[in-house]
Amino acid sequence: MTRGTRTDSHTPYLDGGHDWRDAATRYALLPLRVFLGVTFIYAGLDKLTDSAFMAESGSGSIGDMMSAARDASAIPAMIDMALKNPVGFGYAIAIGELAVGIGTLIGLLARLAALGGALISLSLWLTVSWSSSPYYYGNDLPYLMAWIPLILAGAPIFSVDAALRSRRNRRRARSYR
Repeated sequence: MTRGTRTDSHTPYLDGGHDWRDAATRYALLPLRVFLGVTFIYAGLDKLTDSAFMAESGSGSIGDMMSAARDASAIPAMIDMALKNPVGFGYAIAIGELAVGIGTLIGLLARLAALGGALISLSLWLTVSWSSSPYYYGNDLPYLMAWIPLILAGAPIFSVDAALRSRRNRRRARSYR
């Protein structure tokens, strides 16, 4: 390999030498962010608008769902705690999913939103989908893993966080003049 000379065979863009790989790297987490944001918003709204779900008991209720999952969960004590007030817990999960989804989608406090999404996914994996056999049939573990890159990277483009960071940097640059 020659030092200082690119030897790969792809053609760079004409605008300053950035190639498609640079663009792909820059935008790589955007589809994941959109998917997780929309999915969590939908999940939160679905829970909030389903009167059968937001009930202590009955077909499709959060109370019955948690009671059914209790004995097969990794941490039954978590479910016992939630069963003290299943409707309140249902609202907490739904509002948490909405906050996580909106924060992730618009990129506001993106790392914190991703951490919240990971914690929701972790709690659902340890309770509701723990008994899935084999483990990869449960959907909460892949969601948990999907949140990790967003916890690490945040929302560097097309986000409120990026706009605020850019604004702070412009102010700093003006103050050094």
